[in-house]
Amino acid sequence: MDAKTPAPFDVIEMTLADAAEAFASGVSAEALTLAFLDRIATHNPRYNALIIMNPDALSDARAIDARRAAGEALGPLAGVPVVIKDPMDMAGLPTTAGWRCLSARAGGVDLIPETDAPVVARMRAAGCVMLGKTNVPVLSATGSHANDSWAGPTLNSAAPGSLPGGSSAGTATAVGASLAVLGLAEETGGSIQNPASAQGLVGIKPTFALVPNAGVVPLAGSTRDVVGPIARCVRDAALTLDVLAGYTPADPKTVAGIGKRPKGGYASRLDTEALRGRRLGLYGPGWRDLPLSAEATDLYAHAQGEIAARGATLVADPFVETGFAALARPTPGLNHFDARGMESVPYDLHLYLQRLGPSAALRSVEAFADATKDEDAFGPNGVLRHLHAIPAFAPILAHPTSPPDLSAFLTLREAYLAIFDAVLEANALDGLVFPQMRDELPPLHSGQAINETTVCEINIAGLPGVTVPAGFYASGAPFNLIFVGRMWSEADLLGYAYDYEQATHHRRAPALIG
Repeated sequence: MDAKTPAPFDVIEMTLADAAEAFASGVSAEALTLAFLDRIATHNPRYNALIIMNPDALSDARAIDARRAAGEALGPLAGVPVVIKDPMDMAGLPTTAGWRCLSARAGGVDLIPETDAPVVARMRAAGCVMLGKTNVPVLSATGSHANDSWAGPTLNSAAPGSLPGGSSAGTATAVGASLAVLGLAEETGGSIQNPASAQGLVGIKPTFALVPNAGVVPLAGSTRDVVGPIARCVRDAALTLDVLAGYTPADPKTVAGIGKRPKGGYASRLDTEALRGRRLGLYGPGWRDLPLSAEATDLYAHAQGEIAARGATLVADPFVETGFAALARPTPGLNHFDARGMESVPYDLHLYLQRLGPSAALRSVEAFADATKDEDAFGPNGVLRHLHAIPAFAPILAHPTSPPDLSAFLTLREAYLAIFDAVLEANALDGLVFPQMRDELPPLHSGQAINETTVCEINIAGLPGVTVPAGFYASGAPFNLIFVGRMWSEADLLGYAYDYEQATHHRRAPALIG
C-alpha cells in the first residue's frame, strides 16, 4: 500500500492500539473524528448517550494532526475520540448534571464554567478529541439509569430493554456502542461499576483521592466521589488512568496519592501470568448477607473455574464472622444503599460553585437553591431527600459554607479499612473477585434498581475496583466480575483483570438496533 494512502479502519470496538495503528498508516485524527461523529449521528438519536456536543471537536483533531505532522512525540490518547460525563466541567460548555433546572434547553439556567475540571484538562493535555458530554440522571443520584434526565433516558447498548447502569449511563453507552473509543465516568455509589458492568465494559473505580474530582458536580466530593475511565479493554482503561491520576493543587486531597502511582504506569503490570500464584477472596455473606441469583451463581462458578485455570487460588467468604457485613446501614427508602458520606454535599456544592468563575450564572448555594426551588433536591420530593436520615446532614445543610464535621463518616471508613486489611492479611489474599451484580439487570422502566455486591462498601472505604466482562446471562445481558484490592492497588487489579480478559475474551460488540 502506498505510504500516502491510509489503511481502511473500522471504529467498531476500536481500541487505543487500533487507533495508533490507524494513525501510523496515515489516518488523520480529523478523519477518525468524522467517522465517530457519523456513527453518533446514526445511533445517538435512539441510544441517547451524548447530550451536549463539543463544537470544537474537529478543530481539536486538526490541531493534533498538525502536531503529529510536525514530528511531535504524542501520547497514546492523542487524537483519540472520547466522551466526558456531563457533570465534569468543560470550559464554555454547559454542565447540567442531568437536571432540567440546570439546562437552558430544558427551561432552566445554564452553568457555563470558565475552566476545565482537572480531569478534563488532563484529557485535553493528552491530546484527546472530546466529542461531547454524556447523559446522567438528575444530580447523578441513581446508580441504575438516566431515566429522569432532562434529555430523556439512555438505552443500554448491550441490552436495550434493560437498565443501562448509572449514573454514568451515557458514557457507558457511548463506549459500548462504539460512539467513542473510551470515556470518563464518576462514582459516588456505583456510577462507574454499575454502568460498566451493565454493558460488558471495563471500568476503574479508583482509590479515593487518587484522581482529582474538583470541577465535577458533587454528591460526596469530600468523602466518596471518584473519577475513572470506562473502556472496552483493560489496557485502554489503564492508559487512561495514567492521564487522570496524580496530585493537583486544585484538589488538595490528591496529596494522599503522592508516591502511590506505580513505576512505569498503570499498564506496567498487564501480564497474561498476573493471576498465577495469586490468592483471591470470593463473595459470601461475610461481605454482604444477600445471595446471588441462581443464574448469577452459575456464571460466577464458571468464572471461578476460568480464574483457577490461570493459576490463582480462590478462598471462600474470607469475611465470615469478621463483623464486616454488620457495618452496613442501608439508608431508609433506598435499595440496600448506604448513603453515609453524602452528608457533605451542601459544602461540596459550595466549593464547586465557587470554582465556576465570576461569569457563572450561579455562584453560591443560596443562588443554586433559588434557581432549583421548584424541584428542591433536598425537599420532601427531591432526589436527595434521603440524606435527612443521616444525623450529620442537617447542620451541614444549615451552614454549607463552613467545613463540615465528618468525624462519624471517617470513623466508619476506618472501621471498614481495619477489617478489610485484617482479612486480607490473615488469609494472605492479594485481592477479591466478586460478581459485580447479584442478579440480572431489571427492565429499563420497571422502577427497580441494580442489585450489586460492592457498591457502598468500597465507596465508603475508599477502595479501588476494576470491572471486567465475564460472560452473559441467557437473555444476552452482560455478566461482569469486579476485582477489589487494597488502597492504591489499581496496577495489580488491572493486571488480574488483563490476565482474565486475555484468557477469556468475553467482551463482544453489541448488535445495535435502529
